[in-house]
Amino acid sequence: MAVEGTKASISRDRILYEAEALFAERGFYAVTVREITRAARCNLAAVNYYFGNKHNLYMEVFRSLWGPRAKRIFARFESQLSAGGEVTLKGIVRALAEAFIKGHLSDEERLRHSQLMIREMARPTEAFEMVIGEVIGPFQRRMVQLIRPFMPEEIGRVALLLNIQSIISMVIHFNFVRNPIMRITGMQYDDPFTDELVEHVVQFGLNGLNGAGQGGGR
Repeated sequence: MAVEGTKASISRDRILYEAEALFAERGFYAVTVREITRAARCNLAAVNYYFGNKHNLYMEVFRSLWGPRAKRIFARFESQLSAGGEVTLKGIVRALAEAFIKGHLSDEERLRHSQLMIREMARPTEAFEMVIGEVIGPFQRRMVQLIRPFMPEEIGRVALLLNIQSIISMVIHFNFVRNPIMRITGMQYDDPFTDELVEHVVQFGLNGLNGAGQGGGR
């Protein structure tokens, strides 16, 4: 029974892995179950047994692969923040930049992760709501909890959220849009350059956050 269980786990994981690759490359609507079974070297019965249908398989890709990857980044952020001792605004921005830009996603993971989310933003499915509710929303609330004490009392909720989104957008850009950045700068994503990017995000982000509240905002 243990051997059968191991084989079943491998088969299920292979279906998820190959399905993610196809969904990332072409999107949910363009991919057929037949293509997934061919890539995973399994039959239709295996997909139906483990997932029921293509929609459930797609949702499981986000639940079992996309979500845990994002949470690995967030866990690294918390670890970096704790390692810095007393929490400061600079420390928060630095921990965020290091978690994303110097994190441990492989190139393949990074590509799949970004492709899936770009497709969901362009043509949302139920997976988008799950990502917002279970991953992005909780992290956004955590960032508000951390950054709010350093902001002017008069800053409004929307202005605070926009400031936080600006910092997050910057680290996401430098993490996931690597090929254009390398072409534009002529640099490789080695340790010296990623260190430079982290410093850039910290300084640029602090300038923006320290100017928050000027001119009001809801």
